[in-house]
Amino acid sequence: MINQELLYPKSIVVIGASNNVHKPGGAIIRNLLSGKYAGELRAVNPKENEIQGIKAHHDIASLPATDLAILAIPASACPQSVEELARDKGTKAFIILSAGFGEETHEGAVLEQQILNSVNKYGASLIGPNCIGLLNRWHHSVFTQPIPQLHEDGADLISSSGATAVFILESAISKGLRFNSVWSVGNAKQIGVEDVLQYMDEHFDEKDSISGQKSFGGGSRIKLLYIESIKDPDRLLFHASSLIKKGCHIAAIKSGSSESGSRAASSHTGAIASSDAAVEALFRKAGIIRCFSREELTTVGCVFTLPPLRGKNIAIITHAGGPAVMLTDALSKGGLNVPKLEGDKAAELKAQLFPGASVGNPIDILATGTPQHLSLCLDYCEKHFKGIDAIIVIFGTPGLVTMFDTYEVLHQKMQTCKKPIIPILPSVHTAGEEVADFLSKGHVSFNDEVTLGTALARILNAPQPAQNEIELFGVDVPRIRRIIDTLPDSCDFYISPEQVHELLSAAGLPLAKELVSSDEQELTAFAQKVGFPVVAKVVGPVHKSDIGGVSLNIQSTEHLSLEIHRMMKLPDVKAIMVQPMLKGTELYVGGKYEDKFGHVVLCGLGGIFVEVLKDVSSGLAPLSYAEAYSMIHSLRAYKIIQGTRGGKGINQEKFAEIIVRLSTLLRFATEIKEMDINPLLATEKEIWAVDARIRVVKP
Repeated sequence: MINQELLYPKSIVVIGASNNVHKPGGAIIRNLLSGKYAGELRAVNPKENEIQGIKAHHDIASLPATDLAILAIPASACPQSVEELARDKGTKAFIILSAGFGEETHEGAVLEQQILNSVNKYGASLIGPNCIGLLNRWHHSVFTQPIPQLHEDGADLISSSGATAVFILESAISKGLRFNSVWSVGNAKQIGVEDVLQYMDEHFDEKDSISGQKSFGGGSRIKLLYIESIKDPDRLLFHASSLIKKGCHIAAIKSGSSESGSRAASSHTGAIASSDAAVEALFRKAGIIRCFSREELTTVGCVFTLPPLRGKNIAIITHAGGPAVMLTDALSKGGLNVPKLEGDKAAELKAQLFPGASVGNPIDILATGTPQHLSLCLDYCEKHFKGIDAIIVIFGTPGLVTMFDTYEVLHQKMQTCKKPIIPILPSVHTAGEEVADFLSKGHVSFNDEVTLGTALARILNAPQPAQNEIELFGVDVPRIRRIIDTLPDSCDFYISPEQVHELLSAAGLPLAKELVSSDEQELTAFAQKVGFPVVAKVVGPVHKSDIGGVSLNIQSTEHLSLEIHRMMKLPDVKAIMVQPMLKGTELYVGGKYEDKFGHVVLCGLGGIFVEVLKDVSSGLAPLSYAEAYSMIHSLRAYKIIQGTRGGKGINQEKFAEIIVRLSTLLRFATEIKEMDINPLLATEKEIWAVDARIRVVKP
């Protein structure tokens, strides 16, 4: 639980306070004092009478009642101290900096549980243990540096790791990003990332009773997360989606992206899907921007502070050609445009620049370009180049001149220009003083053009939070449950082709005509009825192709008979499936149950491309049509789906419908742990499920 004593304590005591600012108990006192904490600050140290000018108490017993206690003492001493403070001093909030708990040993985990029992008994809040603390505009209860500039419109940072939070702050401060609060949850024994996000959601935009400003609880509209473990995916999804729908922006790193489990996967989906695919699907469903490094996270955070992009057309103004080219490449890869500037106005601008300058976009004013030239180019991009949605300025220096005048021009134009201006100021050392002056005026800046281009693309292409409705049209849920309920209890196997056919039919999925039999006459009669050519596949082995169990383009009854005889002799073969030989683009959909997350649905190109290219997109069941289209559009192979080189594309509407119906099937048949439909054969008009396998587990 998060309470007012944690957020706005009227009194704070540091247990284990020190005069040595190189120790956590000394550094946190220093930070509280330098942060001008307005409440009563107290210290406990049995050997000192004064700590950094503050009266020191020799024990907890001599303390008056105190709202918040910060513990910087050995782990073994923490449970007793917490109990005494909560019982005798009415302490309702605790921050435990100390390590040596459940992250290290079983004995430490026991101590941790004792602390949790005490804080819960007395209705108190607990941050940590094993954290750097909590920082907001009311109190700087962290023992680390740096302390960022704090502002109600700054970002809220929630981090599983204290050290990582420090390094994120280092990256952010250099870009001018301000903060509203920093939460280091450490071992998260009581309060974890999900709890903080929930509190912010439930209190968003409230006014605090002390300052009348936006509350620390609800926080700002920018949330940055570093997550090591998602303990409650549903809660994270719900509150992140809710905050984004209220106008917030959320970006997150989820570390630990290796595949989960050691079981040898027996399906394509099992081989591809992992806990990381589940995280990707969760973030997509919530509308969270996923980042993979501290630089990405802080860059995205800085972009969030800028006016939003209203389109994809970007003008680049630079005095250095190389960075502009790299930025153009990064923007283009992300789906943004750097359109050519031409015509009378382009010629008019070029005539006012130094000889050799170019205006085609990027607009290169040369290394000798002046602040006046920059101002002129910004005016033309705003007033005359109507197709431009935003302007990126790249401007550094080799050290020949100072940048104060240039950056003042940039500052003034950013105040008045109706189009977003995004500054890349790469000379952080040579023009460090000038950059610092520019940032002090409330701006952010970027020093790497490719990271910025990638961040802009991630933000512009991010899906909106999904709606919560389940698409039921065309899906026979009672029939699905009857089929699942007829399967034996305590089973773990791939169901028969007939049962697969029944389930897919109940979900309204389009199926290729097929017959499964071990009778040669029956199979050949079916082939004659549907017409040659046909396909023959073995039934029984999971990986049919590996044993020669698939025969394509069978043109005659005689050829089919020979293949039936051959295939029935293969190991573990129980029957043969015959289907018409259909043609089309091979697609793939699948699903896998991930513990805590539910079913992850995957889609991509089918056939061998699934595992070779691993170009798949993921979503969490159940899926909306908007989510399905977003998954399809995010595939690297989307141009193939659209149609290339004059070829016709596939029916994307039917592909999205199949993805949605599959997700609904999985939602109501949670016993399905893995399934593939591979391939789906798609044309511009129709899509057919040609081959599928479903693994069911019933406890």
